[in-house]
Amino acid sequence: MLNPSTTGSDRVPDQKSGHEAGSRRKRVLNAGSGPTNADKLFRNFTPQTWDEVRLDIDPRTRPDLVGSIIDMRSIIPDRTFDAIWSSHAIEHLHTHEVVPALTEFRRILKPDGFVLLTCPDLTAVVRLLLTKGAEDVAYMSPSGPITALDMLFGHSASIAAGQTYMAHHTGMTIDLIGKRAMAAGFAETRVMPGASFDLWAVLMMPAADPKEVASFFAGTLIHELFV
Repeated sequence: MLNPSTTGSDRVPDQKSGHEAGSRRKRVLNAGSGPTNADKLFRNFTPQTWDEVRLDIDPRTRPDLVGSIIDMRSIIPDRTFDAIWSSHAIEHLHTHEVVPALTEFRRILKPDGFVLLTCPDLTAVVRLLLTKGAEDVAYMSPSGPITALDMLFGHSASIAAGQTYMAHHTGMTIDLIGKRAMAAGFAETRVMPGASFDLWAVLMMPAADPKEVASFFAGTLIHELFV
């Protein structure tokens, strides 16, 4: 990986060579990684098999690559990654930026790659707002209590502290994720609601084998998407 002081002018690290290359290690882009935290990478991307490359728009998070998921052409070549992990990043884009971001995901994936994406479930959040109110605490996060307002518009405390990029500018439903992924050129998308007012989606490239992707998710609730 590149030095944590990487700027947006640097390109993604080359694949490892020698014995590690021979063992067919895979690479996952943590798109919108936030601060370094091992718990933020989906658990099945094990370090024994996967090399993580962290990308974030905020250089203070000390990512491997600094840049926006809307346009990564200057830092990531085509067909570079086996998978992309995107956790609560897509909702920070404006609605018109979602398809360009997903199109970039498709560009940098290998032909048999996939995206694992999670984001707030707009339907579940609106239901919460209507039944419990806008400021009822839905759950506790590492950043503090989370309300329907936080899930709709971004974490209020973080934004108040000057992290304006934490604002939310769009929302996703099961249908919308499918439509946006299709518009971006993905061959197949499977989406399910999560347990914390969130959605989980797997976006697959044309050469991705659903059986192999399902095998990757063995032991997780995501596997239900392939049953």
